[in-house]
Amino acid sequence: MFTGLIEGTGTLLRVDHTGADARMVIKANYDTGPIILGESIAVDGACLTVTSFEGNVFSVDVSRESLNRTTLGKKKVGQRLNLERALRLGDRLGGHMVSGHVDAIGKLRERTRDGKSWRLTFQIPRELDKYVIEKGSIAINGISLTVNACAEGTFHVNIIPHTARETTIDQLQTGDEVNIETDLMGKYVEKMLQAWKPGAKPPREGKAIDMEFLAKHGFS
Repeated sequence: MFTGLIEGTGTLLRVDHTGADARMVIKANYDTGPIILGESIAVDGACLTVTSFEGNVFSVDVSRESLNRTTLGKKKVGQRLNLERALRLGDRLGGHMVSGHVDAIGKLRERTRDGKSWRLTFQIPRELDKYVIEKGSIAINGISLTVNACAEGTFHVNIIPHTARETTIDQLQTGDEVNIETDLMGKYVEKMLQAWKPGAKPPREGKAIDMEFLAKHGFS
């Protein structure tokens, strides 16, 4: 689990393709502290496992699923990547709960100046619309951001100077693709509420979610 607060950036040193999968070698451009074999690191928002390391250089294996569902398969040697090590119990949660499981690839449609900030408008698959709400949270290339406004298939966010300096988002140009992860909470709520639909199979305890059920479990 991650927070979407990028710790620093890394540089892609090498990509080794092994059939449908790949191994990426990345150099962190900041002091990561001791890296642990097998730990999870979010690379541009995708949760990956460290398979080897030496100093601030580490390798991660990228499955075919991850290559197909994220932008990682299109990364070139020399490109910068957003990095975040996994959340530890007791850490401050300054962003929002980010799983590192990318929902889909979005595309930057427009970038305009807004005072000292940039306003970025992204296009996303329409099936993600229901998970994106005004003033809700969203992760773009692993960065926790607040949705300023949203419409059918689009939303926009503001990028303050600090975020632009400390991440790769300032490098994005119109038409560039990004990894999108919507708020995890919305997906679970949606699945729980499926029991309200006519003909839906009730929960295992044999009772659908209704007002009586919610009151019994502390919701009023």
